[in-house]
Amino acid sequence: MANYLAQFQTIKNSLDHLVIAVEDVSDLWPTVKKGFEEHLPFKRACLNNKTRNPVFVENFRAEFILTTDARLRSRFPQEQSLFWFREPYATAVLVTCEDLDEFKTILKPRLKLIVQNDEREWFIVFVSKAHPNNDQATKLANKVYAKLEVDFSSKKRERCCKFDLYSAEETFWEDLESKIMECIRNTLDRRAQFYEDEIRKLSEQRFMPVWNFCNFFILKESLAFMFEMAHLYEDSLREYDELEICYLETVEMTGKRRDFGGVDHGDDQASLLNCGNKPLTQIVQDDSFREFEFRQYLFACQSKLLFKLNRPFEVASRGYSFIISFSKALAVHENSLPFCMREVWVITACMSVVHATASHYKEGLAAADIEKEFYRLQGDLYSLCRVKFMRLAYLIGYGTNMERSPGNSASLSMLPWPKPAIWPSVPPDASSEVLAKEKIILQATPATKHFGIQRKPLPLEPSVLLREANRRRASLSAGNMFEMLDGRQALTDGSGSDASIKMPSLQKVQASVMSRTNSSPGMFEGSIDRPMRLAEIYVAAEHALQSTISNTDLWKSLSSTEEFEQKYLELTKGAADNYHRSWWKRHGVVLDGEIAAVLFKHGNFDLAAKSYEKVCALYAGEGWQDLLAEVLPNLAECQKTLNDQAGYLSSCVRLLSLDKGLFLTKERQAFQSEVVHLAHAEMKQPVPLDVSSLITFSGNPGPPLELCDGDPGTLSVTFWSGFPDDITLDSLNLTLNAIFNTDEVAKALWSSTAIVLKPGRNTITLDLPPQKPGSYVLGVLTGRIGQLRFRSHSFSKGGPEDSEDFMSYEKPPRPVLKVSKARPLVDLAAAISSALLINETQWVGIIVRPINYSLKGAALYVDTGPGLKIEESHFIEMESYSDESNSSVEQLALSGDRVEFPDWASNLPSIVWIPIRAISETLARGSSSVAPQRQINLDGMRTIALKLEFGASHNQIFERTLAVHFTDPFHVSTRVADKCNDGTLLLQRHF
Repeated sequence: MANYLAQFQTIKNSLDHLVIAVEDVSDLWPTVKKGFEEHLPFKRACLNNKTRNPVFVENFRAEFILTTDARLRSRFPQEQSLFWFREPYATAVLVTCEDLDEFKTILKPRLKLIVQNDEREWFIVFVSKAHPNNDQATKLANKVYAKLEVDFSSKKRERCCKFDLYSAEETFWEDLESKIMECIRNTLDRRAQFYEDEIRKLSEQRFMPVWNFCNFFILKESLAFMFEMAHLYEDSLREYDELEICYLETVEMTGKRRDFGGVDHGDDQASLLNCGNKPLTQIVQDDSFREFEFRQYLFACQSKLLFKLNRPFEVASRGYSFIISFSKALAVHENSLPFCMREVWVITACMSVVHATASHYKEGLAAADIEKEFYRLQGDLYSLCRVKFMRLAYLIGYGTNMERSPGNSASLSMLPWPKPAIWPSVPPDASSEVLAKEKIILQATPATKHFGIQRKPLPLEPSVLLREANRRRASLSAGNMFEMLDGRQALTDGSGSDASIKMPSLQKVQASVMSRTNSSPGMFEGSIDRPMRLAEIYVAAEHALQSTISNTDLWKSLSSTEEFEQKYLELTKGAADNYHRSWWKRHGVVLDGEIAAVLFKHGNFDLAAKSYEKVCALYAGEGWQDLLAEVLPNLAECQKTLNDQAGYLSSCVRLLSLDKGLFLTKERQAFQSEVVHLAHAEMKQPVPLDVSSLITFSGNPGPPLELCDGDPGTLSVTFWSGFPDDITLDSLNLTLNAIFNTDEVAKALWSSTAIVLKPGRNTITLDLPPQKPGSYVLGVLTGRIGQLRFRSHSFSKGGPEDSEDFMSYEKPPRPVLKVSKARPLVDLAAAISSALLINETQWVGIIVRPINYSLKGAALYVDTGPGLKIEESHFIEMESYSDESNSSVEQLALSGDRVEFPDWASNLPSIVWIPIRAISETLARGSSSVAPQRQINLDGMRTIALKLEFGASHNQIFERTLAVHFTDPFHVSTRVADKCNDGTLLLQRHF
């Protein structure tokens, strides 16, 4: 059966539709051919799939072929059974007759002979030549057709239809299509069953010595191709999937050693979408096929069906998985393949799948999640192609032209080197090319970053290429090791300092070489290859690649630095654009950074800055500070070159905000000096910036400050500065936020003088204006450094006392201020206010009672009013009024009318003793017993006006006027004791 492979492939290439045979009994085909073919393809067909479920097919293609045609008659019986799928699926018998006797004697026996073959599905088309105006001919034709139906139709199946040559009705074409579809459906079911039975028989012999995969393949693909011709693409695809699984099982079976393939010219170009890339007869090997070509052939057949099913998304999905798995197979056979065959094949495979799926995909027709996943796969294919392309470019010396970004480093440092059996050697006539490469290597200088940032370049190779290439040479030199370890070359070979670190020290090499030289001087004979230098490795790889790559466009992209960068940008943009349209937008942003690096290198700072801004925003949002530290200096340099002072200032602040361990102290000091310089430079507009990660703040540990409504005060706030040096804040405001009333607008804390923040922890005392009642937390810090208006909204916990850089965040923030509502804060009352003597020094006691409020620093103002004065010759005394307290009396000085309270009286009830004297210049009057006079008490009343100032800023004032009653020191009363005869009255006075 395997001998028919060539014929099988020829049939496949020449046939893509089903055949309907036409048995022209009455020579009618030339007359009706045009009408029949005009109704092809059939608009709608109903067939049975492999599971016998109905499937509706649109625009079903078929072809009418006469049974006398050479294409149907020149076939051998064995070919008909083997390639049964190409045989007619229906037979239309064209007849006409105008006489019943002729029908009975001639036509009927002939038709019986034609339809006696049970394997053929047939139906009869009776063509009536009767003119519509000829009633007799019409009646006779109807009688003949009626007799035809009786003889060849049954209740189970109607096999006849009538075609009026002069007036064909539309119902005839519907009836014709129905009968054709019925025949095709039955034939398809019968043949599918035949192929399935044959395939099942062969499958049972899979693990036997007589197993022949070629025979199995012809039967399996015949069934798949039959389904494809019948537009049953799902069934055909399923057959190819099963065929692939069976073939992979055959490959993994232990037994004969088979050639892998892939060594012919042009094999480096993937043929994932070209079924006819190579004839099957060229890839057959014994009883199977070469893996390299056959697996690609199967995938191409699957892709063709998926495109017909309008599923380019699945082609991309299967294509990516196939490229990854097939790349692993190439790695297993890499020793027998051309140099870098694996990398070149992957590049061409990715690009062919990308272009084919993109051309077949119609945006907006698929669901949103499918569409995003499709673009994600496109981005993955571009990325895989891009990495492999960079590896090829690195092998031929373009490493110095690649950006040593984290993304490129991660991709290339994990990608292994090619593993040929023997590393290619330098051609004899390539000395000029070697010198040119050495010149490029020596002239390459590592790019210096802005701010003088110094850090080790990221590697772009999994191991040192110099060592890897020489290790894989046919015979490694044991002699002149100095050429291999040339320190100058190692530092410029594209791997940076990574190469010098991994190589042994020069002193050790000298010692080892000397010992070998002394012991065996014959080791340096010319027959032994010397180690290749790096430039020679590049030239050797370039010549080997030139013989491997047959794609002219791919080789052109590696022919020069300019062509390489153009192709590199094309692949990177392709990946980025597709990722932006998929779920993986972050991947697209990262690749935008790679594009920005190329633009930056060529001085296109405007476009580079736009891309870098997106990359920095992503890294900052994700918290990837290590990656941000790689990109942000480049953005800052772009902004400085573009004279974007606001953007440059922002970038410098963001650099300072990164983790301290990412930069040296002198580098961070350079960032700060740029910030200070720009902030005090002449800028048109002030620049607002968020410095929440540089300056944080919190209240001091301990209970919150307690004030009453209207109390001003001062509040101590702890600030943590992330600047490496002292920074001067020209102004500073700190808002307070009410905890329970978010609508309450609090008055901000402010500093009237410049504040210098030292690195680490600082304690600053700020003026606190009076606030409304409530609990307050620290809000937003704002201020100004020159033209820089900064803002910080980060709270931090009160860290340990010895913590100088404590900047962790606290949620929820701790209250720093509590303001009480208006209430009585203190009470003043008289201890003694009556039975005092006029014109005598008396002690008046005033009881001071604080009501849950501190009287620290309080001052009492005493106004005695008219008729009363304070005796300044005596001290004012103050003592505790509490029974539990045993404190002694303290003398206080009177300053004018002001008395200051001691600290011990801040929270305790106390008595203030004030020496006073009531003044009265009137004499005491007597009273007559005849008409005694009553003393008016109001004459002895005096008033003392008290005003107590207290609170943090003496903003609380309590005033009270006390009434004090005085009496005369003695009382004189007069009465008539007796009356003399002469009329004289005898008076008696009592004191």
